[in-house]
Amino acid sequence: MPKSFSLRLFSPRPFQRFPQPRLLALYPRPHYISTISRSPQTATHHSSLLTSSRNFLLGTSILLSLSFGYLYFTDVRAGVHQWAVVPGLRWWYDDAEEAHERGTEILEGLWRWGLYPRERVQLKGREGEEEGERLGVEVFGYTLTNPIGTSAGIDKHAAIPTPLFHLGPSIVEVGGCTPYPQNGNAKPRVWRLPSQNALINRYGLNSEGADHVAMRLRQRVREFAYENGFGIDEDAEQRVLDGEAGVPGGSLMEGRLLAVQVAKNSWTPDDDIEAVKADYVYCVDKVARYSDIIVVNVSSPNTPGLRGLQRVEPLTEILKGVVEAAKRTNKNVKPAVMVKVSPDEDEEAQVRGICDAVWESGVDGVIVGNTTKRRPEMVGKLPSREAALLLEQGGYSGPQMFERTRELTRRYRILLDEGLERRVESDGGSDPTTNPHGPKQKSSQGNPDENLSPRIEASIARDAQNLKPDTEEAEVESKSQPLIRLPERHNPLSSGNSGSSDVPALSISHHADQMPPAAPSQPGSGSERSPKPKVIFATGGIVNGKQALEVLEAGASVAQVYTALVYGGVGTIARIKDEMRDEMKKRQRAVQVKDSR
Repeated sequence: MPKSFSLRLFSPRPFQRFPQPRLLALYPRPHYISTISRSPQTATHHSSLLTSSRNFLLGTSILLSLSFGYLYFTDVRAGVHQWAVVPGLRWWYDDAEEAHERGTEILEGLWRWGLYPRERVQLKGREGEEEGERLGVEVFGYTLTNPIGTSAGIDKHAAIPTPLFHLGPSIVEVGGCTPYPQNGNAKPRVWRLPSQNALINRYGLNSEGADHVAMRLRQRVREFAYENGFGIDEDAEQRVLDGEAGVPGGSLMEGRLLAVQVAKNSWTPDDDIEAVKADYVYCVDKVARYSDIIVVNVSSPNTPGLRGLQRVEPLTEILKGVVEAAKRTNKNVKPAVMVKVSPDEDEEAQVRGICDAVWESGVDGVIVGNTTKRRPEMVGKLPSREAALLLEQGGYSGPQMFERTRELTRRYRILLDEGLERRVESDGGSDPTTNPHGPKQKSSQGNPDENLSPRIEASIARDAQNLKPDTEEAEVESKSQPLIRLPERHNPLSSGNSGSSDVPALSISHHADQMPPAAPSQPGSGSERSPKPKVIFATGGIVNGKQALEVLEAGASVAQVYTALVYGGVGTIARIKDEMRDEMKKRQRAVQVKDSR
């Protein structure tokens, strides 16, 4: 074969990508192959269109998945928070305190990145009413969006107040903080009882110190001022605290309040009342500017000697010092002052003594409940490991405490209102020494009981005059009546048709209706002259909406949760509020059925 022929036969054509034998060129190619070969631009166009469509669909699917995932995981009502996140933390961290710390850090990090869980929408009621209209309650002159709050143990160092507010409560309590940092008790100091949904702790008021807590809260106010156009300097901070932003200076959110709990250092001598009072006053001077409520903790069971301060004499002196310090706060609206009392101090004399100290000192309210040294009756048979944990020293918190919390709330409501009636009758509300916010007169240096005795004797003499004659008919009638008939305001959720406890409730807005009208001045302004009812927050064992309604019926204005949030996750507050709506709807239907008969 000639060399030229062989080169022509096997050499590639200029436009071909691969060599092609001439023999194949003798056969006609299919039409579509000929078309593609003749139109390479058309093939490229079809290929690009197919690739673009595939990429668009893939990108859209990823975007929709991310959007759905974001909306789902950042909604507190997502079941994954209760059924996956909480068990996951409990499984990964055997130590309950470490799990709590990691959870706090995660929530703080998610907040910084905007990925925090939140109550995304304010659900409308069945009749089309907004949530605030159905669950609103008036406290210290503010109309809160709902009557649910968190207890201080959730955020001990004021690290996550804003993320906690976005979970749905109207009250967030942080702390307690002490004047100087203290480590608390040795670890381990927190134990879970999963079969009971309960905890045992002996933290011992571990605190980073009042200065550190105040610094964090101040930074929070400065950031809020900057984001809302006030600037970032001290003047901007003061403008926000004075209310120019239209929100409370502590919570920085409409319809919500921030409470900061204060306590004494463990090494301060309990018998040196002036030193103890100085501890509390120091904390108030630091954190009162950035709080709406100051909570005086004299009820921790894990600080030796602290509960002894609940005796009338020392408690009155301490609370007077705190009230005076709160009045000195450099902002227009002064913080209200509440005292947190122990559920174990439940004898009649103890409860009456605390109520007398509250009235004598001018404190605005009481938080009924804390962890208990007692061990309530358990539900079912405990696993051996949990049975051993019951022997650990510390405060118990769990659902088994609810009955005691409700009963103690009712007792405090009755006795505090009796104190109000005595003061209204004795001075017509004109004595500024009985006014929670008014200017205080200098108290006598004698024993507080000496000032209290004449009032008690006068009350006994007045009651003796109203007693019925001691006859058989009177005895029979007395046995058929309760020892103390609750005024209607003690059962704020009842319809008013009867005093029985099974009367269906209308709504929590009825609670606010039962309260006296708010003074025209701002809360804490010092212009109110007449005694006002004391506010009660209830905490201890509240885990569902029905129980929250029951403590409100007992006389509380706010139901606080702690252990329920630890076991139920970030959706606990929203779930309780949904259950409250359902329970109120059920009671309304019962009223309608009864009226239709």
